[in-house]
Amino acid sequence: MTSGILIGSNVLLWGAFLALAALMLGVIRQIGLLHERSAPLGAMMIDHGPDIGERSPTFALTTIDGTPVTVGRAVKPGRASLLMFTGPSCPICQKLLPIIRSVAGVEAADVILISDGTQAEHREFLRNHPLEDELYVVSAEVGMRYQVSKVPYGVLLDADGVILAKGLCNTREHVESLFETKRLGHASLQNFLKDDSTAHKHVH
Repeated sequence: MTSGILIGSNVLLWGAFLALAALMLGVIRQIGLLHERSAPLGAMMIDHGPDIGERSPTFALTTIDGTPVTVGRAVKPGRASLLMFTGPSCPICQKLLPIIRSVAGVEAADVILISDGTQAEHREFLRNHPLEDELYVVSAEVGMRYQVSKVPYGVLLDADGVILAKGLCNTREHVESLFETKRLGHASLQNFLKDDSTAHKHVH
């Protein structure tokens, strides 16, 4: 009698173990499929200003140190420009500045930091984060024209001032994605992933 109970309990335990193992395999497979379908998102476009492929409007401005600059065209002939909308009190912007500098250096692009606020705020920001090769412009007009509602926000222009990519930039991946979309020939990384997914569906 006792041996029969032990055998029965062992059978039940093994049955429960096999069922649990099958369930875990199913969960692992689903996680793998989800990971395969997901990809790092690039800079998200959230504005309704000048669109990808359009030539940027131009703004005759001066940098914070009084140097004349035309925002919307190449700073140096033949080079791309990265317009980075920032704010002196934005903590993400402060952390992102060395990353922007690094990525732009690799990509051979000129950086124009475009900000808004009081002169005292900007002086404090620049005291804590000295510029290197970047230009720093204080202008609400440019942000309004591009309809930028959140910062840090990047707009990549080619040497002729044509908008190649744009989007909210909170990480290195977001900044790099602006240049990556140019190489991929898509307006944004999200559009590339969408088109790539559509193409795979048609193949299958």
